[in-house]
Amino acid sequence: MATHDPDLKKELDATLQTRKELGPEYESELVESFLEKLDQNVDRRVRRQLAEQQMQVARGARPRRTDATSEFWQRFAVAVVSLVLAIPLSAIAVAEAGFVGLVVCWAGVVGVNAVHGLVLPQRLRGRAERREGDWD
Repeated sequence: MATHDPDLKKELDATLQTRKELGPEYESELVESFLEKLDQNVDRRVRRQLAEQQMQVARGARPRRTDATSEFWQRFAVAVVSLVLAIPLSAIAVAEAGFVGLVVCWAGVVGVNAVHGLVLPQRLRGRAERREGDWD
């Protein structure tokens, strides 16, 4: 979700226009000046967001769920659903293929949970790294 700051856009447009007028020899100074303004903009937004969060906490609002909390509930949901579905699938597997069918059925249940347990933490780590990279 990108939010566009009209003042920052105007500043970038002015910087680009100034570069056209002054030429490439002033490019590094213009870029430094723009980056300084961008840094100030980011600082202002972060301070505002922290202040809003502090106000919410002071008012007794519940904090948003973290990725760790979300990860727990996702894993829990997959485990519960897979076990609930495993019961009728086991009955069908035994009726159709005997013990081999039961082993294949439970191998599938274990496989689904194992893949989910391995893939979900990697996806969350990737999201966290992308979020941290946004501030660089």
